[in-house]
Amino acid sequence: MKKTFVLSALAVLISAPVMAKTWVLTDAESGTDKGNWQISSQELKASGDAFSIEQKVLHGGRQEGSKVITIRSKSGLTIALSPTRGMNLLKVEGFGSRMGWDSPVKEVVNPAFINLESRNGLGWLEGFNEMMVRCGYEWTGHPVRADGQLYTLHGKAGNTPVSRVEVEVADAAPYEIRVRGLIKESTFKKADLQTLTELRYVPGSNSFSLHDVLTNHADYPHDYQIIYHSNFGTPILEDGARFLAPMAGVSPFNDYAKGGLKAWQTYAGPTKDFDEMVFNIQPLSDSNHQTLAAVVNKAGDKGASIAFNTEQLPVLTMWKNTDTLKQGYVTGIEPGTSYAYPVTIERQQKRVKQLQPGASTQFDLTYTLLHDHAQVAEVEKKIAAIQGDKKIDVSDTPIAKE
Repeated sequence: MKKTFVLSALAVLISAPVMAKTWVLTDAESGTDKGNWQISSQELKASGDAFSIEQKVLHGGRQEGSKVITIRSKSGLTIALSPTRGMNLLKVEGFGSRMGWDSPVKEVVNPAFINLESRNGLGWLEGFNEMMVRCGYEWTGHPVRADGQLYTLHGKAGNTPVSRVEVEVADAAPYEIRVRGLIKESTFKKADLQTLTELRYVPGSNSFSLHDVLTNHADYPHDYQIIYHSNFGTPILEDGARFLAPMAGVSPFNDYAKGGLKAWQTYAGPTKDFDEMVFNIQPLSDSNHQTLAAVVNKAGDKGASIAFNTEQLPVLTMWKNTDTLKQGYVTGIEPGTSYAYPVTIERQQKRVKQLQPGASTQFDLTYTLLHDHAQVAEVEKKIAAIQGDKKIDVSDTPIAKE
């Protein structure tokens, strides 16, 4: 496999390494599609932690034609993501734990079999089973009819097959792996937003990062929104599990969530007839605008954390869905530019951002699978340091009403 430098101007924006081996698995422009494909550290003669990268094309049911890329690290993480579903992360496993959850949706549903406008704009739920879904970028939030159209639940990016997929492995230790995908949200007379997504992982590590660059390719300004809908179930989520984050304030999303405000940072076990509760958080950050949020189990020896930049992602949503295991026992930690209200409300409250023609913006997040007491304690220490002596404003009044 020949060595290559950065393949495109977009790749420059996310600082790809200078020397690496690169494979193009999909390219709509040239009609490239490698289908089933794999490479391993053994084939690359890479020393250190053994790893493999595989793309598999799925068959049967509503996952017909869906693709899954899986990174496997012998002493680290196994990370699965889907180019068919906007490079969403399906699940992450390792160190006796996992990031992800058990949805009633078991297949990696091909968007070709989903009508986002069904159920009054809730069709997105028919494919929802991922550990992380990109909700955006043209819009996000609850569905609403406005401007002569139906804004469906959480936008289209997570149900858009990517136009280009690249896998890259650095030539030297620690052999960092990068997987890139290009999401195009291009509609005549509407939008031409393109997002180059990139996942970076060093084999053997218990963390990975996302570096996404959103560019407005149109000749006119365009609004954008994004929520990184990150979801966690067992074994991290359980009775007595806790949510952690430094914050200036928190409020319930709606009147139903007001009933859970007193114990909003702790979780119940699976509970039949528990409807979802959502809480809007104003995150605090350090002097470099860095912050993190986490969910940890009762014993404090398992958890997942997300580090992000509050200049890029200024708001944080916590979603509790502690329903039965079969129904979907899950919590969401969701950094974003917006809360989950309909786009009309987010516009009114001036949280919808805009990109000028040709302009780009970047989103950087780091996910860590915590797997012992020391790691959980370190996250708690970092959160406490950012919080300092700042008092949290707990309001029982939702900031908006749908």
